[in-house]
Formats: sequence, structure tokens, C-alpha cells
Amino acid sequence: MIEIRFHGRGGQGAVTSAELMAQTAIARGRYAQAFPSFGPERRGAPVTAFLRISDSPIRVREKIYNPDVVVVLDPTVMSVTRVDAGLKPGGWLLVNTHKSPADVKKEFGYAQKVATLDAMSIALEVLGVPITNTVMLGVFSKVLGQATPEDVKEPFLNRFGEALAAKNQLAFEKAYAETRLEE
Repeated sequence: MIEIRFHGRGGQGAVTSAELMAQTAIARGRYAQAFPSFGPERRGAPVTAFLRISDSPIRVREKIYNPDVVVVLDPTVMSVTRVDAGLKPGGWLLVNTHKSPADVKKEFGYAQKVATLDAMSIALEVLGVPITNTVMLGVFSKVLGQATPEDVKEPFLNRFGEALAAKNQLAFEKAYAETRLEE
């Protein structure tokens, strides 16, 4: 089983990210579980979402405290939340930033593997809005091999409708191609 924690701000699509990857995994014949963690927060407040993907039924029903992967949709949450808390040794930290993986590790003192992408620029260019969820799913899929661009087409279509699905697909594919992995 792979466990993923998403960090973002309300309105950026952290919850949608987890749901879309769960739907993609299920469509590929796997088991998945996605759920958010937030209280009465509003747009812009820090939000956490969780995702589990497994080849066997998932019986655990609690927050993910020791994820294999952390996806950061908004880099400003890194200054208010220790996003790498509990991240397993050898785990991946996937960050929406224009900075290189080495610069992110140095600035925040992260010990785990880091992949970065300026997801905000892609979101603005392709989608026309500052919502980085499907862009960061491209990073997630590239790094972990959990989905290909073809795998996400149907979940995107079901969630967004034809016109928006096409844009989100393009954003995902651009991210998939441009992700910077730690060297």
C-alpha cells in the first residue's frame, strides 16, 4: 500500500486531487481511499487530504501519519506546516515551486527525496486559474508511476466535463513531461 498526504489551501483542489487519483487507481483495478481533513476553514486556509492506493482491500480508516509521499500544492504552507512530518525514510516530497529540488532541500532541511515543478505557471498558462491540483497529479504520476496520462482521461472527463477535462489533461501531461527530480 502507498499512502499519500496532500497539503494545500482551501480552493486549490487538494481534496479533488486525492479523489481523482483514487478514481484512477480503481479504474486500473486497484483499491483506493481518499478523504480530507479540515474543520470550518474557508478558501485560503491550510487543508490536508489523504490518499491510499493498494493492490488489496484497505481496512485502515484513519489519517495518514507516516506517508510514503507528500504532495505540496501551495509552497506557502511549508512556512506554517512541517509538511515532511512523518514522511517515511526514502519517501518523496513533491513541491509546487520554481525552485530546484536541491534548493528546496537546503532551504527547509528536508532529508527525503524531492521533486519540484512550477505548477502555478502551468496552471495559469493552460487552465487560466491558479489551481494546481491536476498539474501536481502529473508530478505525482511521473515520480511514482501510479498513472499515465492515458489513465487519468476518464476520471478527468467524469469530474470536469469535456472542455475542462481537455485543459486539465494538457496541464497534467505538461507536468508529467517537465517534472524535475532530485539528482
